[in-house]
Amino acid sequence: MSFINHNAKEIHCKIVYYGPSLGGKTTNIQWVYQKTADSQDKKLVALNTDIERTLFFDFLPLNIGEIRGFKTRFHLYTVPGQVVYDASRKLILKGLDGVIFVADSQAERMEENIESFKNLERNLQAQGYDIRETPLVVQYNKRDLPSAMPLSQMRLELNPYNSPEFEAVASEGRGVFESLNTVSKSIFHILKGGSQL
Repeated sequence: MSFINHNAKEIHCKIVYYGPSLGGKTTNIQWVYQKTADSQDKKLVALNTDIERTLFFDFLPLNIGEIRGFKTRFHLYTVPGQVVYDASRKLILKGLDGVIFVADSQAERMEENIESFKNLERNLQAQGYDIRETPLVVQYNKRDLPSAMPLSQMRLELNPYNSPEFEAVASEGRGVFESLNTVSKSIFHILKGGSQL
């Protein structure tokens, strides 16, 4: 649900980082912010309450191109990781253009990954989105940890739609921009009149 700002000649798109708590959603956004904000004078906004936190910032990617003279600006959001904050998750998903699902590769977190992915499917469907038509990237984060599950097993449980996927160590920046660039290009392709890549 992109928004067009005719005065600024910009198309605004929304990317949501979804996944279990402490899986790396915030780390992803912080890495992107640290690497892009200096050149764009942007602020990372944290919407904190006593019990949950949502991060947000927007940026103008440098090399994605234009659509009929309009630049594309991306707004990045995280959702609260715990399922008990489902109302906030649903609100943040409204008007999205793409999703990066950040899974925690640790074996002991697999149940939470699966629960969060199913929650994403339900919440998208409840808002009229078809997950098969929505640009989606699956990121397997924390691949550097000794308890990281085999990628084949994670793929089986968390990528039923054969979405683009990346191994990541978000704290080191590995896989962060690859995930973001892939979902951004898919959104851009749809905006230009194509189907999801």
